[in-house]
Amino acid sequence: MDREYRPDARQRDELIETIVQEMKRIREKLYELKTQIEQTQLVLDREQQRNADIASELRFVQDNIETIPRQDIRQKYDEALDVRFRVTSMRSQLEKFVAIRDNLEATQTLLGQLLNRLQGIDMLSSPAASADDGASLSRGGVNIIRIIQAQEEERLRLSRQMHDGPAQSLTNFILQTEICQRLFDRDPQRAAEELDTLRNAANVTFQKVRDFIFDLRPMMLDDLGIVPTMRRYVDSFREKHDINIKLDIIGDERRLQSHREVMIFRALQELMINARDYANAGEISIRLDISGDTIKALIEDNGRGFDANVVLSNEESYTDPRAQNLATIREKFELVGGSVQVFSSETEGTQVKFELPSGD
Repeated sequence: MDREYRPDARQRDELIETIVQEMKRIREKLYELKTQIEQTQLVLDREQQRNADIASELRFVQDNIETIPRQDIRQKYDEALDVRFRVTSMRSQLEKFVAIRDNLEATQTLLGQLLNRLQGIDMLSSPAASADDGASLSRGGVNIIRIIQAQEEERLRLSRQMHDGPAQSLTNFILQTEICQRLFDRDPQRAAEELDTLRNAANVTFQKVRDFIFDLRPMMLDDLGIVPTMRRYVDSFREKHDINIKLDIIGDERRLQSHREVMIFRALQELMINARDYANAGEISIRLDISGDTIKALIEDNGRGFDANVVLSNEESYTDPRAQNLATIREKFELVGGSVQVFSSETEGTQVKFELPSGD
């Protein structure tokens, strides 16, 4: 009787790492596609409006064909053909982008299901990985390495977003300005339309740059504190990602030491991103209590969870990015006298509680 194939711990971890990296690549590509779809839709809407305007002009030409010069008639029909060609091309390009996005989202869902299955294989019975030569890093050394790796991964993610987002948009701006320069003499009206499109695209890109700056270091965190910053971040996160987020603040608004405000904000930010990227959560609830000598927070999501007891007791050999991120957050809080507790199961979502001395 054939037995079901079950990979050993090393093979499972290699498969999980491969899937995690592929899901990360898909998320980055989906972000890029979102920008391309938005810009293509903007141009298509403009061209469709232009096509409707020319159709109205052609009807006027047909009604007055005896009095309109032949050259003007030919020019108007040439414009109509050009606009219709551009509408057809942009619609085809938009459909291609949407089809690619849909395929990637389907692949992302399938990989998420496979990852969930792999993470459940023999996790309770798998032996802990041993060092190849008997040597091992101290826990403090492992913690430092993990923190450095998390920082570098975040920088890499932001650099890719800048390259695929604003940097690519700036390249398009240069091309559009060249088009405008060529149109000024022969078709000033169309040049003005191209400039208007360029202005709208620049506004969209400017907002994205502001979002990047906010993610890197929100200036209002230094100016106003953790409470206004979290309210602004939650509102922006809800609007951009269509996730139902509830934020409850307990206690009078007050300022904390700068590094403590940064730790709280970064922890909540990371947990929200985890719920979005890895748990596919539709709802997130955040409760932040700043009323006492100890700052307390509770964040819950209804997405795909994991066996927290198993994962976080052996995080060094576990490849789920959520576990690595949670371990890093916990280590940072413990360094300043705080604590982090994680409650999660594969069917009930994830709940994270953390406490941090206010430092007053």
